[in-house]
Amino acid sequence: MESSVQQKIIQDLLPQKFGRKGKLWVAGLLFFCALGLAAYIHQLSKGLVVTAMRDYASWGIYISNFVFFVAISLVGSLISAVLKLSNVQWSTPLTRIAEIIAIAAITFAALIIIVDMGRPERFYNLFLHGRLQSPIIWDVIVITTYFIISILFLYFPLLPDFNLMLHTEKKQQLPFYKFYRFFGGFWKNTAKQIKVNKRAINLMAITIIPVAFSIHTVTSWLFATTYRPGWDSTNFGAYFISGAFLVGAGGVVIAMYVLRRAYSLDKYITFYHFDRIGKILVMLALIYLYFNVNEFLVPAFKMKKAEEEHLMGLFNGEYAGIFWFAITSSMLLPILILVFRKGRRPLPAFIAGSLVVVGSWFKRYLIVTPTLLHPFLPMHDVPSDYLRYFPSWEEWAIAIGSLAGMLLIVTLFARIIPIIPIQETITEIEKHEKV
Repeated sequence: MESSVQQKIIQDLLPQKFGRKGKLWVAGLLFFCALGLAAYIHQLSKGLVVTAMRDYASWGIYISNFVFFVAISLVGSLISAVLKLSNVQWSTPLTRIAEIIAIAAITFAALIIIVDMGRPERFYNLFLHGRLQSPIIWDVIVITTYFIISILFLYFPLLPDFNLMLHTEKKQQLPFYKFYRFFGGFWKNTAKQIKVNKRAINLMAITIIPVAFSIHTVTSWLFATTYRPGWDSTNFGAYFISGAFLVGAGGVVIAMYVLRRAYSLDKYITFYHFDRIGKILVMLALIYLYFNVNEFLVPAFKMKKAEEEHLMGLFNGEYAGIFWFAITSSMLLPILILVFRKGRRPLPAFIAGSLVVVGSWFKRYLIVTPTLLHPFLPMHDVPSDYLRYFPSWEEWAIAIGSLAGMLLIVTLFARIIPIIPIQETITEIEKHEKV
């Protein structure tokens, strides 16, 4: 392949400055982050009493957000690891998007737990007095491990791209040139470095899959090891993992569409990629639908009193509207859209991905809250606000701020590093030309 073609690919895939819309987008995210920070400072000064959480609903949208963040972070292992090890070549333009989403999500999964603790200065007790009998300490270990592996999994494939950017014709015009030189200046693209880097990437790809599975399995045990109606299930591990893969894939579809339009990447993220990821999304939605049927059908057959109250609250009670919206938007509608070829074009796929992500957030809310409000023993002689849970403005501000913070990390990554692997793209084009 001619050098001019390489330079064209490099120029196309170099990080681009934000336009007017991009700056407004960042300003909006910063506003919601600042609002969340202000609400958190207010919560720190007054205590968790400013939230709507009480003796019964002791977990709220903070834990809903935590489960959501952990879920969407699994996309790093699905797209980058599973498909890479399967030698799926078409996933190359999507791998870095998935890795960035994974890092952003797992970062805020850790932060939202600190917010939920109420007393952040006690966080060190998890390390000083952690008990192996508790799934909570396992969660801390696997989240920390997954975060470190995700960072390395993003960094190693970036090294050849740093080298290309450091030697491009317009290198001195790159605003983050010093950043690239600091992190990638040692890379000389020698045969030995390439060999070691490939081995490291393959090792990370193999390692990250069991760690990713462990994260969501352990998170599910936080619920399943508690003897409560709605949580007392041996299905929870697989139920959580299947849902995590679904929402993660939905998040990637959204990012694909937005970045494709924002950076004019039509030649690199094509209809073919939307078609393929759309088919994967249908498969994941069907798998998650199966686990949902299994999760609710078994207790429905037994119909114990506590389980009956919980199920009736979901199916036709106070949570019925949210429940059927979550089921319809996260699974049924995306399947109906994406099962047809026209539905796997960019815009319909983006709509389907958005439905998956929004419905999946409400699904996590339903996993957390209704169960807490259906204890085995009836609630007697308690204030009326103990019988219901609706988040306070502080909780909404912090939850929305954390979601905005995750999007801000993804946005900043897209500004600083190539969102599509440059060297891998060049290598693939060279292979096609030889064929």
